[in-house]
Amino acid sequence: MAVTGSHCRLVRVAVVLALALALFGCSDEESPTPNTAPETQPESPDPQPTERESEGSRPQSFEPRNVNLDLETVAEGFDAPLGVTHADDGSGRLFVVEQTGAIRILDDGRVLDEPFLDVGESIVAGGEQGLLGLAFHPGFRRNGRFFINFTDVNGNTVVAEVQTSNDPDVADAGSVTPLLQIDQPFANHNGGQLAFGPDGYLYIATGDGGSAGDPQGNGQNTEALLGKLLRLDVDSGDPYGIPGDNPFASGGGAPEVWAYGLRNPWRFSFDSQTDGLWIADVGQGDFEEINKSRPDRGGLNYGWNVMEGTDCFGGGDCDRSDTVLPISGYTHDAGCSVTGGYVYRGSEFPVLTGGYVFGDYCSGTIWGIDARAGSFTEPVELMQSGLSISSFGLDEGGELYLTDLDGGRVLQVVAR
Repeated sequence: MAVTGSHCRLVRVAVVLALALALFGCSDEESPTPNTAPETQPESPDPQPTERESEGSRPQSFEPRNVNLDLETVAEGFDAPLGVTHADDGSGRLFVVEQTGAIRILDDGRVLDEPFLDVGESIVAGGEQGLLGLAFHPGFRRNGRFFINFTDVNGNTVVAEVQTSNDPDVADAGSVTPLLQIDQPFANHNGGQLAFGPDGYLYIATGDGGSAGDPQGNGQNTEALLGKLLRLDVDSGDPYGIPGDNPFASGGGAPEVWAYGLRNPWRFSFDSQTDGLWIADVGQGDFEEINKSRPDRGGLNYGWNVMEGTDCFGGGDCDRSDTVLPISGYTHDAGCSVTGGYVYRGSEFPVLTGGYVFGDYCSGTIWGIDARAGSFTEPVELMQSGLSISSFGLDEGGELYLTDLDGGRVLQVVAR
């Protein structure tokens, strides 16, 4: 079934707008004033082919204006879905994360009756809290390990390891073992995304701790774990190891920190062809941003709360010399809460190849930019979905999906 904005029931509109301001951390409490044009360029990829690129052709050019995007419902009836991913185990299954605590299996278009895992009794859910992230170990097929990110009953962030049981469709609920716990001073800006990078390490996105304006200064404090992208070695150490090339592994900041200066990163991903890192960071009162960096660049500062997007936060002048500026983004005239996506490398829709596709939770707009962009690029609108886009995800073949939080659906992104 194809889905467009006209198919959404009008009664959902008020709910979507109300949830958007709570769930993904937008705030009008402090609204920055635009300043002069940025002098520092975004972090851009090496102009020379990387090792991964040299194995085949250079990344294909993406022409967003040639794309006629559509959405097809794959399954519905989920309870606040905000994540969809695969286990890379050859099974073809999709795993859908429900904010209320369950992970459900979608197998060949059918949602299994029994959840893969349900941690609902161990979490607090609602607003920006709940079960927020899921990542399968690269060796999941042989070791059965996966990781979840949730807010516990006290509202604090927990990253935990879990094991499957003898039944591949049911995890061992008794095996949930916390690896990392982070106190949260406020209920909003929890981040929550988990993903294994091409280097085999576990990356964890954390928000700045919440409220508005980063009152505790976590974003720029390299000793804090909030407002960061963390990077852990879950195959060594107790309960985890620190990769030797983490920027603060030897001091000067928390050893877990890979990048800092983030407000509320809502979904990040790695390009499966170039390994490039893409981070979507929810803005405060003015600008939603997309950040891009090379996979080997640790210690980057994405600017918050000195910067919001391309401008100094709060107006006036600021020191931009140490910040990486966005590769793309949009003002709150077009939406209010960015949802990061993926660079499409699937095979079903060649017209999407090489495009970074992302959306906005509030407006339901889906945009695309050429992943090869090396300087700030205005996003091109691909469609108005009318949905509360809470996440994008991939299947084993690299095909792209999204979750509709308000509508309780998983949909495939297709191109006509």
